Amino acid sequence: MKVFACGDVVPGCGRTFSAADEDGILTQVAAHAAADHGLADVPPALVEQVRSRILAG
Repeated sequence: MKVFACGDVVPGCGRTFSAADEDGILTQVAAHAAADHGLADVPPALVEQVRSRILAG
């Protein structure tokens, strides 16, 4: 199981995500970024920030 807290990248955001693998987290985060943060396209640098903060849960 993998976990990620959006607030680790976007201060003040309280959303957290869990999935069986990194791809599952990234899919959820991309949808959240679009719906809640207005990012239709997630920049590669942001994807790398997310990847670096995904933890084993």
